[in-house]
Amino acid sequence: RRGASIERDYGRRLAAKECWMMPDAYLREQLLQLLRGENAHATFDDVVNNFPLAHVGVRPGGAPHSPWELLEHMRISQYDIVRFSQDPGYVSPKWPDEYWPRQQAPSSEREWRKSTESFRRDRKEFEQLILDPGRDLYEPFPWGDGQTLLREALVLADHTAYHLGQLMQLRRALEKKPD
Repeated sequence: RRGASIERDYGRRLAAKECWMMPDAYLREQLLQLLRGENAHATFDDVVNNFPLAHVGVRPGGAPHSPWELLEHMRISQYDIVRFSQDPGYVSPKWPDEYWPRQQAPSSEREWRKSTESFRRDRKEFEQLILDPGRDLYEPFPWGDGQTLLREALVLADHTAYHLGQLMQLRRALEKKPD
């Protein structure tokens, strides 16, 4: 249909025009989509919802980490980035020991759920930092070594996407694994 094509093209031109008129708002929206795993990446919920909980402590086929270890590493790392981006007095965990859980498996299904809820809560908190027009995306934090909110958003999105990919691979391997 020609009409649909014209509407679609007009919409693209309008979106491009809006991008140039409000580049900061457009960038912030793109960062949110990236953080949420929209577009080309699996979302956090896509990967963790209905995860085979009986296997979250298993390292299938010689994998270096269990699903629990990956989830907790993602949660701890995200927490670190959120707190660092907010608080000049925040002290990061010791690398690498304190960025990974001590146990290969959670103590209970409740602990798994608590970790996923914490991850979601911290992500929403970071999203609020991104959406705050009073927070300059490009201004280095006075308490850092040149880090900016934009840099932290990109690091967080990249880190999360990488480990979600690993977690998805483990999920697929565990779902195929006979009990």
